[in-house]
Amino acid sequence: MTPEEFRRLGHQIVDWVADYRERAASLPVMSRVAPGDIKAQLPASPPQSPEGFDAVLRDLDQVIVRGLSHWQHPRFFGYFPSNGELSSVLGDYLSTGLGVLGLSWQSSPALTEVEEVVTDWMRQMVGLSDAWSGVIQDTASSCTLVALICARERSSGFSLASRGLQGEAVPLVVYVSAHSHSSVEKAALLAGFGRANIHVVPTDAKYAMQPGALAQAVRDDLTAGRRPCAVVATCGTTATTAFDPLESIAAVAAEHGLWMHVDAAMAGSAMILPECRPLWAGIERADSLVMNPHKWLGVAFDCSLYYVRDPQHLVRVMSTNPSYLQSAVDSRVKNLRDWGIPLGRRFRALKLWCLIREQGVEGLQRRLRRDLDNARWLEVQVRGEPHWRVLAPVALQTLCVRHEPPGLEGEALDRHTLSWAERVNTSGEAYVTPAVLDGRWMVRLSVGSLTTEREHVAALWDLLRAEATRT
Repeated sequence: MTPEEFRRLGHQIVDWVADYRERAASLPVMSRVAPGDIKAQLPASPPQSPEGFDAVLRDLDQVIVRGLSHWQHPRFFGYFPSNGELSSVLGDYLSTGLGVLGLSWQSSPALTEVEEVVTDWMRQMVGLSDAWSGVIQDTASSCTLVALICARERSSGFSLASRGLQGEAVPLVVYVSAHSHSSVEKAALLAGFGRANIHVVPTDAKYAMQPGALAQAVRDDLTAGRRPCAVVATCGTTATTAFDPLESIAAVAAEHGLWMHVDAAMAGSAMILPECRPLWAGIERADSLVMNPHKWLGVAFDCSLYYVRDPQHLVRVMSTNPSYLQSAVDSRVKNLRDWGIPLGRRFRALKLWCLIREQGVEGLQRRLRRDLDNARWLEVQVRGEPHWRVLAPVALQTLCVRHEPPGLEGEALDRHTLSWAERVNTSGEAYVTPAVLDGRWMVRLSVGSLTTEREHVAALWDLLRAEATRT
């Protein structure tokens, strides 16, 4: 493809994306295709001769869009938001178009230094002290894996330099709560701890980790000859957006030398609002934390920020220094290959850089406050309606709700919940996420898509009531 062909087609694609965003509200929110439908419309073998790009765009319209659930739809209330503000989309486009790779500072100096700037901008925006150093990873899953590897190495005296965990005389233990994200368990397994050494700490009535129970679990493990290694606390759990009490957890961690990692993947963005920061009081005592601007804040996926208080420890664990990547300036620069698992990295910082510059802190704050107001409005409606319940505290913008008709309980109530949630989703008018809480099915309503206004939340509430009471 020549630069001139790219110019012509690039204009078409930008127009296509702009048109898609304008018409997204008219599309069914959840895809209605059956398994295999999209594959059946695509050739089983690759084309032997070149195809015109017009054919690609035609298939995009006629095949691909039908197979999408539209995360940028104003009535998308499922999972957590994965917003792609268009200014960030342009940053992603620029990153791909430049085609540069960050293997070292010297391989693309601007890639490294823009990343240093934007991670520090975000540090300031969420009110963290300058004791923190940040780096961009792909997802929170990778960040948690890096954190637990660092914890493992600190507790084992850098076992990776000798026999690894196989050389340890006693098992290392990681503490999580039942409401930790599934990626935490996966990270602990990949880091070599073993499922038997992932200990689940009980939660309280608000679904937050109990510090007293954590302290007791640590004492029990010490008595049993195990070595407590790390605790993963959560700010904004996936099911209910519960906040673990960081200050009290940090006290236990400090007493026993645990690495404290904080998963604030969703809720970290809320901390650009000063009024939300009391929710993560104690964060300055953690060793590492993750937040995902590619969720609520609006950075195009993927862009996960990992912050540490001891970057030298991170570099010691993660560094690699082959001769072909060495340069005369290495002692004066940050080589980001030493700050995570991959050797190379995309210019992800451009997505965050473009977003913050185009929106400004005030613009981002205004949108998040809008979403919080809309969630509080919906909470009032649900609490005021007979036979509807809000099942967990509404800390941010996610509600856990259930319709409980008189005389319906147990498995029958579960069937009712799943049935009306499925009707909502298959209607194409909204997208919600069923989940299990306290052993029973409920429905999560996550308010926060870029274009979601009060009218869309009100329409959702009307739809929920209609489908839940349909006989």
